[in-house]
Amino acid sequence: MDRMLYISMNAAQQTMLAQATNSNNLANVNTTGFRQDFEQFRSMPVFGEGLPTRVYSMNERPATDYQQGNIQSTGRELDISVQGEGFIAVLGKDGREGYTRSGDLHITVAGQLVTGTGLAVMGEGGPIAIPPAEKIEIGVDGTISIRPIGAAENSLAVLDRIKLVKPELKNVFKDSDGLLRMQDGSAAPLDATVKVASGTLEGSNVNAVGALVKMIALQRQYEMQVKMMKSADDNSAASARLLQFN
Repeated sequence: MDRMLYISMNAAQQTMLAQATNSNNLANVNTTGFRQDFEQFRSMPVFGEGLPTRVYSMNERPATDYQQGNIQSTGRELDISVQGEGFIAVLGKDGREGYTRSGDLHITVAGQLVTGTGLAVMGEGGPIAIPPAEKIEIGVDGTISIRPIGAAENSLAVLDRIKLVKPELKNVFKDSDGLLRMQDGSAAPLDATVKVASGTLEGSNVNAVGALVKMIALQRQYEMQVKMMKSADDNSAASARLLQFN
């Protein structure tokens, strides 16, 4: 009975972890540039005294879905979306360089170009700072041009270039802060082939209907495991009563 109870408990615990991953995906269905996480179960032998005749389940996040989300037109000059493969380099809150598809950019009061979550956007020489300007344009290659205050209509000055990268997807992973990083801890080099479209944003690639269906399925799995634990408890109580009578 103890073995049955342990295996059922473990399965319920791992189902809860899978539900947490799925819930996180669903919560970010409207997050700009979000990439959903996959999850899977696999069987692991229970080692101990004697032969490993039983297995328990283990939930893990094997990969991230890099499929592109829907592109929406906003008309805002600081909104950009990466066309095809590639990422925007940003400076994470921990000081490490990371990569994102979130292109909802804005300028802080200090003149720093940041993402919608406040992460500094990286340029060719570090975080990008933009002085006061009447107009800002972002080219297809990430080049930032500005028209200084008081300058002529046709006078645009190239300020910096957004660092756009395209590392091999097998060499990156999704970190706990939601940013993608290189497996070896290095910084990906700038890739001139990555293009962006100004005035557009890429939405999340989470399928809301699919995530809701999966949530229901995981909930039913959890309830089944709880019933198994209840059955193990009932069987144990019945066995104890039989021993008392004998």
